[in-house]
Amino acid sequence: MGAIAGRPRGDAVGESGAEGLHPVGPSGPVVAMDLGGTYLRAALTDEYGRIVLKRRVETLAHEGGEAVLERIVTLLNEVKGQAGGRGVLAVGLGAPGLLDPEAGIIRGAWTLPGWEDVPLAGVIEERVGVAVILGNDADVAALGELAYGAGRGAEHLVYLTISTGIGGGFVVGDKLLEGRGPECSCAGRGHLEALASGTAIARQAREALSSGEDTILRNLSGGDPGRVTAELAHEAALAGDPLCIELIGASGRRVGHALVGLVHLFNPEVVVLGGGVTGAGDLFWGPMHETLWGGLIPTFAEGLRLEKSALGDHAGLYGAAALALRAVQDAPATTDASAEDDQAVADAPYI
Repeated sequence: MGAIAGRPRGDAVGESGAEGLHPVGPSGPVVAMDLGGTYLRAALTDEYGRIVLKRRVETLAHEGGEAVLERIVTLLNEVKGQAGGRGVLAVGLGAPGLLDPEAGIIRGAWTLPGWEDVPLAGVIEERVGVAVILGNDADVAALGELAYGAGRGAEHLVYLTISTGIGGGFVVGDKLLEGRGPECSCAGRGHLEALASGTAIARQAREALSSGEDTILRNLSGGDPGRVTAELAHEAALAGDPLCIELIGASGRRVGHALVGLVHLFNPEVVVLGGGVTGAGDLFWGPMHETLWGGLIPTFAEGLRLEKSALGDHAGLYGAAALALRAVQDAPATTDASAEDDQAVADAPYI
């Protein structure tokens, strides 16, 4: 086991973290993993928390849970082995779906068919020999932007990713908030994801095409609504299609309205937006900016920064590293403090 084997699960997301943000001092390497439905990403840090190695393999979730678990263990052991003689102190792991971080269990994840009540942390600890800290992937991505990305150095941050779905995480007073309520099984309507995600844009575009609306999508899709995606809608919007310009703009306005409420609730220093839909440029950002700044009480707008994700698809991987670093920050250093240099500290993530 690593240096923090046996630490209580209370060190999971939402209950760990320093009393104030500070650069990582020399301790020892950690391993990070972002468990996605398409790819498994893993990384190794140096003693200052800087990412020094990355690896990626396909998840191949259709092969079943045990095959994916074996792939996870193999990748983690490969990355761990690159640490050489330096002992890896912890594995930080961001995973999708409903989790019990304290118990290290994935309760269910729609991107991982058949994954119900999987004791992932325990399995990895047994097969890799390093303590594991588990966190929700969207929460962990927020931590990544805080420590390494667009929110670096902030203490209060709101992070949203607008992609196939919509998720997010919230940091208040340097603490990553984590939901503790019961599982929600609602089939409600009108949720932000159903209105503003890439999936929502594609659905609305298909409905318009099927209803006979005049749109460039008819030529781009060959008249087949089943071929319409959010990416195709973006292509049509760039070509000047009024329908798709409005659909992407409506997504931006809806996200803007949501952010007005979140900013008034959390009063963050920075709001970070990621996900594929944000790649639509001014088609999305223009209406979103107008709605957000027009809806905020002036005192809440003062000093607020609105940023695009600096880490993109790697936010979860960097966040998993930050998650592990927070858990080991009080562990005995494995590197002589006299080796610390000013540049290393300046480059280190803020946790």
